[in-house]
Amino acid sequence: MRIALSLSVALAAQNPISHYWHKITDRTFAGIYHVNAFDLAMMIPYFIVLLILAVYGLHRYWLVYDYFVYSKNIPPAPPPVTNWPRVTVQLPIFNERYVIERLVEAVSRFDYPSELLDVQVLDDSTDETCEVARACVERHAAQGMPVVYIHRSNREGYKAGALENGLKTSKGEFVAIFDADFLPERDFLRRTIPYFMNPDGGETIGMVQTRWTYLNTDYSLLTNVETILLDGHFVIEHGARSRRGTFFNFNGTAGVWRRKAIDDAGGWEHDTLTEDTDLSYRSQLKGWKFLYLPNIECTSELPVDMNGFKAQQARWAKGLMQTAQKILPKVLKSDAPWHVKAEAFFHLTANISYPLMVLLSTMLLPVMIVRFQQGWFQMLLIDLPLFLASTCSISSFYLVAQRELHPKTWQRTFLYLPFVMATGIGISVRNAQAVMEAIVGKKSEFARTPKFNIEGKQGTFAKKSYKNKAGWIPYAEVLLGIYFSFTVFYAVLNENYATVPFLLLFVWGYLYTGCMSLGQTYFARLRFGVNAPEMRPATSGAPGF
Repeated sequence: MRIALSLSVALAAQNPISHYWHKITDRTFAGIYHVNAFDLAMMIPYFIVLLILAVYGLHRYWLVYDYFVYSKNIPPAPPPVTNWPRVTVQLPIFNERYVIERLVEAVSRFDYPSELLDVQVLDDSTDETCEVARACVERHAAQGMPVVYIHRSNREGYKAGALENGLKTSKGEFVAIFDADFLPERDFLRRTIPYFMNPDGGETIGMVQTRWTYLNTDYSLLTNVETILLDGHFVIEHGARSRRGTFFNFNGTAGVWRRKAIDDAGGWEHDTLTEDTDLSYRSQLKGWKFLYLPNIECTSELPVDMNGFKAQQARWAKGLMQTAQKILPKVLKSDAPWHVKAEAFFHLTANISYPLMVLLSTMLLPVMIVRFQQGWFQMLLIDLPLFLASTCSISSFYLVAQRELHPKTWQRTFLYLPFVMATGIGISVRNAQAVMEAIVGKKSEFARTPKFNIEGKQGTFAKKSYKNKAGWIPYAEVLLGIYFSFTVFYAVLNENYATVPFLLLFVWGYLYTGCMSLGQTYFARLRFGVNAPEMRPATSGAPGF
């Protein structure tokens, strides 16, 4: 018995968990450490940043809460329509030679009275897309489709300018908008227009937004991550805001506007890069109601190259911050309820987390050294809860969205969550630059997202034009990835194992986005489950920023 007891004690003493717990709770050297000026200079901004990120993380929990609490606030099916209104369909394009014919073909199949329909191809292109689009329009017009081709020789106002220009000659009481990478179903108008015609409050509806789905989710790891990110936005964010009755935004495509709501809000303006969100808030401030219809889907094509994805995310980040500066003061001064104002604040300012994330990234190693001197128990008691509030809210947010969409297969999302979180960290440098440009008022061009007509797992983008340039950002991302590798080494060396999983997300996120941007051609051959042909650089490209 004595031998067995002694052996048990010895094994417990050598147990790694017991050893780690003893290290955390050991108070032998308590009171020796004294804080100094350098420590305060690091710790104060560190906790401020971490606290702000935690607040935005907790807001995600609040969105999930609203989504379920107000789950019954779903628009009922409208009654049948007897007299269909006239509808204008606007198709804004810029250098879209790979997808324009696919889009026009989809619209030509609309099951809507042709005498009540007029389709506008709004082309600002500067390449052979002009010839492709014009020939496509002429071919369909000859077959009886009510479609016209409108080309501008300048890109004044970019997409917003093209849409505003099209409205000058439009005839519709309602305006449906589709970007070049979307494929609406033939009954799209038949299912959306009735909500505007509903005798029970339909006259107050200014816009109807449908949910995006995707042609090429399984094309690569990146497109799987993009799907999860966008599903979170369309399921939880739009769902929670529309159910609660707070403001939410038109997504620039796959939606229908009442023409009067556009005019009443002042029309399309192009002083921000997210003209859709800008008009949405101005319209809702005028009293127009928006509807979100998740049961109506519109298929789209996801960006397949890292630089295109990052350019898209940066445009949205910068545009939302520009819209916050422009619109948020009006919202806060309005008569809207407090919960509408609060949600508008979190919605429009959420991208401030990107520069804060970069700042946190650069501070982590010196802060770890300082915190090591202060003791492990404080790190677990203070730092860890804040980290969990900032990061775990993200994972639960996207898990709930996938469970709502795919109740039988949503568990597979667990496999992608580390990549989702790492990608969000990886794009923080590019998005932080965009947010800071918005804050200081630096203007930039509308960088559209390249589309390559890629569906499913087939196709390649390497031989095609329109790829965005990498610039200097990927080098910074790679350097940050290397920096965090040393941080991981320091954490392991000092047995700070609790922080290693978080630090590895930073390592993978920065290295993945940076290396993918710099070596897109090489990495295209490594896409999971895709047999891509030999990759060669494109011979030409379209303007980016």
